[in-house]
Amino acid sequence: MTTFLPKDVADGLAAAQRASLRKKSRLRVAVGERRIPILDLWDTGFAVDRDDAPDLRGLVDIFDGARHLYQCLIVAAEENGAEMRYDFKRSTEAHDHAPLDFVRPDTAPIALLGT
Repeated sequence: MTTFLPKDVADGLAAAQRASLRKKSRLRVAVGERRIPILDLWDTGFAVDRDDAPDLRGLVDIFDGARHLYQCLIVAAEENGAEMRYDFKRSTEAHDHAPLDFVRPDTAPIALLGT
């Protein structure tokens, strides 16, 4: 049995797989007003579809749905087939509150109750 596929069939299967990954992924990279689906995310970088974002560079935000995960400084790393891979120069976890400038004791009151 042969495993050879004609080029147009192989290209069609690869395109369908990329479309499925883009649709399934909740992760997005935001550059200004653009939101681009992330196909793969790892500790030192991420990959997107080359057709969606061939020219990303600089400061970007990474979201999981509406939740802000990271603010990152990125640089283009390599093209891998239909994917463009980017590496993090810096990746900072996003928080929904400002950090405290002091140590809060465990027994500190949480709220002030009025009478």
